[in-house]
Amino acid sequence: MKRYIRMEWIYAIAASILMVVLLFTGGFIGVADNGDFLRIMGSIGLNYYDISEAYEDRFFRYAHALYAYDAFFRGFYPSTQLIIVAVARFFAQLFNSAVFDIRVLGVIYAILHMTANIILIHVYRAKGWLVSIVLTALLLFVFHDVGYMAYFNSLYGEPVSLIFLLLTMALGLKLTYDEKPTKTLLVLFFIASFFLVCSKTQNAPVGILLAIIFIRLAFVHDYSLSWKRVALSLGAALVVISAAMYILAPKDFKQINLYQTVFFGVLHHSDDVEDDLKKLGLPSYLSVLAGTNYFQGDTEIKQNDPRLEEDFYSRISHVDIMLFYLKQPGRFIEMMAYAAEHSMNIRPYYLGNYEKAEGKPPGAVTFKYSGWSEFKRSVIPSKLYFIVLVYVLYYGAALYEWLRARHHRDRIRAELFMLLGLVGCAAYLIPIVGDGLADLSKHLFMFNVVFDMMLVAIVVWLAYKARLALQGYRKHN
Repeated sequence: MKRYIRMEWIYAIAASILMVVLLFTGGFIGVADNGDFLRIMGSIGLNYYDISEAYEDRFFRYAHALYAYDAFFRGFYPSTQLIIVAVARFFAQLFNSAVFDIRVLGVIYAILHMTANIILIHVYRAKGWLVSIVLTALLLFVFHDVGYMAYFNSLYGEPVSLIFLLLTMALGLKLTYDEKPTKTLLVLFFIASFFLVCSKTQNAPVGILLAIIFIRLAFVHDYSLSWKRVALSLGAALVVISAAMYILAPKDFKQINLYQTVFFGVLHHSDDVEDDLKKLGLPSYLSVLAGTNYFQGDTEIKQNDPRLEEDFYSRISHVDIMLFYLKQPGRFIEMMAYAAEHSMNIRPYYLGNYEKAEGKPPGAVTFKYSGWSEFKRSVIPSKLYFIVLVYVLYYGAALYEWLRARHHRDRIRAELFMLLGLVGCAAYLIPIVGDGLADLSKHLFMFNVVFDMMLVAIVVWLAYKARLALQGYRKHN
């Protein structure tokens, strides 16, 4: 027992050193703003520190450690990220009422991230020393890569998705491994799921998938009636929350996404733009917008032109786009193949990591502790066939474990891993259907997290099978 507890402490010490070196000592490392920070800052009472800063210094090129305090709710963006940033703002103001240091937020993210990984190591300690070592090493190598860690010192929503997906899986696995899981653990699983689902509108469908796990947990035969009621209630709540996240998404976001999906997605590489517009039920004069994105300023028809409200935004929906692709699956596969070319980039290389004061070239990125992100970008094939191959292997192993499971909880555990793969599918397909080809490397972040978790799961599963094979060999020799 002590051996495996020690492994958890080894992880905690190594992870603490890594994150302190990467994020909190030496030169500041973060991720430059691409404009997304504004919706969080407007909601939570922050603003840019230097109001006279040039546009090219504020966006894309340089990261920023310091922000000014401002009035709350100058706008509102529905996201659980607001809760975490609000906590960071509260503590930061206790230490310095004049300026908000984003590294306070980074510390909170770091603690939550370590907590998720410690739970995972704790859950798998019974699988033996080999599994514990392999899992710990992979968590440190993959999920502490600077491609993931740099986001902690930023106002992007990506850290919330990363951390709470890890926490959701860790707590879900603990529920299936504990002999008598408590309702408190079930509620913690729900809270982690809630933070994940509501971190971004893009994650809303994940709540429907997680609700299935709650329903499955409700019908474990040896659990109490009160447990079943709580599990079913929490599952139903997730369904309602997921629907609300989509319905309450700001109108302007929906319009931006529709514009990007059609003009910078469906029509971007179209061989017959007018024919595609006809199939979508849209007027042919919109063909001049094919290949443009919402944020361009040189389009023949401006994005806020009244004609677009009548002839585009009010006449098209994401359901129409899905039906378009269902009728032309070849076009959708082409889009998936194009997305695959950007699918192995954990980090957006067009966003700088350094403050301007560091004297680095504009847009410079750090490669400190980037072994996994660089290996993934340069060695792992960015091809659709490779993604399909990994999914086949992953689901083959999960189905094998499901079929040989002796207990209901063992099957739920296998189903939880299957659900993880479905989350990855949703994270891969939703940007294509919901936002076209715009900024794919960043929009596929959640897919990257899931894909990395799948790869880690496969390696850990193989390590466990190797351990069993070794035990069997020793027993018979």
